[in-house]
Amino acid sequence: MNHPITALVIMGVAGCGKTCVSEALCELSGATAIEGDTFHPAANIEKMSAGIPLNDDDRAGWLNSLCDELRRVDATGARPVLTCSALKHIYRERLRSALPGLGFVFLELTPEVAADRVSHRPGHFMPSTLIDSQFATLESPVGEPLTLALDASNHSVDQLAKQAHAWWLEHGLKRAG
Repeated sequence: MNHPITALVIMGVAGCGKTCVSEALCELSGATAIEGDTFHPAANIEKMSAGIPLNDDDRAGWLNSLCDELRRVDATGARPVLTCSALKHIYRERLRSALPGLGFVFLELTPEVAADRVSHRPGHFMPSTLIDSQFATLESPVGEPLTLALDASNHSVDQLAKQAHAWWLEHGLKRAG
């Protein structure tokens, strides 16, 4: 390991629990949550709301904004925890370029569970009709450096957050206090 993990990305397809796990993990660790969805430009949100999947060009500016925010939060001395689908290896490499020691927690789940969760999620711009395109785009990060894969289909948010927290402690997170 070249660097301790100084920041995390909670990643996976829509409905995997990124935001809930991030919030619970930040509560455990004292880290600072960054909600990746809030950095999407209006054009991306309009496209997804219309049921049109994003492409690499759509995601490029969004990823740049996320990199800027990771660096900004890190520069304050805080430990950032970013929620981001990070579906492709090239997207994860772009995020890794922002901070040395960026770790990834991959919340794995089945397409059926993802579709069910997204269809019952009120007020979100991502329709369940885009779940298949997310799984088609997903390049598993399993085997990449500083990456933890967790089963989000069969574990609670609290269990997932505790597993991620324990892993982060093993890889460089300083205990609070």
